Amino acid sequence: MIPVPGYEGRRVAVFGLGRSGITAARALLAGGAIPILWDDSVSGRMQAQAEGFEVEDLTAADWRGFAALVLSPGAPLTHPKPHWTVDRAHEAGVPVIGDVELFARALAVLPQDQRPKMVAVTGTNGKSTTTALIGWVLKQAGLTVHVGGNIGIGVLALPEPKADAVYVIEVSSYQLDLTTSFTPDVAILTNVSPDHLDRHGGMEGYVAAKRRIFAAQGPDAVALVGVDETWGQGVFDALYAAGRHTVSISTDPSAAAQEGYAARAGAVLKDGEVIADLSAARSLPGRHNAQNAAFAYAAARALGVSHEAAVEGLLTFPGLAHRMEAVGHIGSVRFINDSKATNADAARQALASYPSVFWIAGGVPKAGGIADLADLFPRVTKAYLIGEAADAFAVTLGSTPHVVSKTLDAAVAAATADAQAAGGEQIVLLSPACASFDQYPDFEARGEAFRAAVLNLGAAPEATA
Repeated sequence: MIPVPGYEGRRVAVFGLGRSGITAARALLAGGAIPILWDDSVSGRMQAQAEGFEVEDLTAADWRGFAALVLSPGAPLTHPKPHWTVDRAHEAGVPVIGDVELFARALAVLPQDQRPKMVAVTGTNGKSTTTALIGWVLKQAGLTVHVGGNIGIGVLALPEPKADAVYVIEVSSYQLDLTTSFTPDVAILTNVSPDHLDRHGGMEGYVAAKRRIFAAQGPDAVALVGVDETWGQGVFDALYAAGRHTVSISTDPSAAAQEGYAARAGAVLKDGEVIADLSAARSLPGRHNAQNAAFAYAAARALGVSHEAAVEGLLTFPGLAHRMEAVGHIGSVRFINDSKATNADAARQALASYPSVFWIAGGVPKAGGIADLADLFPRVTKAYLIGEAADAFAVTLGSTPHVVSKTLDAAVAAATADAQAAGGEQIVLLSPACASFDQYPDFEARGEAFRAAVLNLGAAPEATA
């Protein structure tokens, strides 16, 4: 746990008692604050009371007595409209912050020579794989590494800071909206495509939230920016023009001319030359994973890791659960769990990695559905559609062979039978291009359900690295 200083003896409102909220309350208490907790759900309040926290109905509280409001990233800050706690805080002149901002402030009070290094990763897609990959590479190089944030452990639940440690933090746009002094030594924007637009008031607000990862960086910090989209290129251009130490990462070698790296399937390149051959890296298939590897390589080098150690770390990466994860095989039929692909752009990366697939897709659709994937439909041998999006996806697929399976178990069974009947090496791919909330609480639960369905059919689990 990382105690949060600066609020000793002062009341701090904490709304939203999920993982980040309850962890923030513990860290505030450890730093001497008086956290006052509230949640719309009875279960959240009961958990807080069971831990001995003071629970108070914030709708009836005197907000003038609070030093800050620590807001759950799940509660809207500005759009579609501010959460009622935000309105109350603004009326009373109370600053609204999040757990990542508390983490930043805890590090900022340390003497310069005692501060750990920090790598922060955001982006629409690829941020979890990139975060995990960086953590792995740095650990294999012998560094003391703590990985958390929007992936795995809440950032304030990580071990207390020590000078020789490196924090590798995944941050969402929601979390970045609640920061003002977040200062990573290496900040990464993997890519930007339309997502969460209702929460940010449109694309401009979404990009602005992502750009906040660079806003408070010091003059010696490094910014790594994916430039394959117009929005990412715009962020790179603005930082580069401002004289920031900015490095581009692209899947187009010609776009990575300014101190940048390029990626193609199976390789990371610098100045047109292969500097990391990824052909032996089983957990990094496809061009998008090569780009993730380029981010990890660049981050490791920025922290002083040798070229040899960085490449060795890339080659031994075991992969990330629910992201292009090989979960089993029945004969020559392999099953790939890409449940984390909750939008079409993420699903594109998986579909583009295989010449043909038996594709399981569906759930709660994002804006635009799967229309943007039409160029990849020729790779779909057959699609198996589940959840709320099934009927709409069927219309979009048109003449592409498909069936409305409705449930994941039915889709897995049908796809397996068809893949076996086709003969030869085949891929059954779960890459939903949708959120999971119609049938599962999160993408992890959906991915585990896929794994269970595959193993229940008699698949042999894939060996892990």
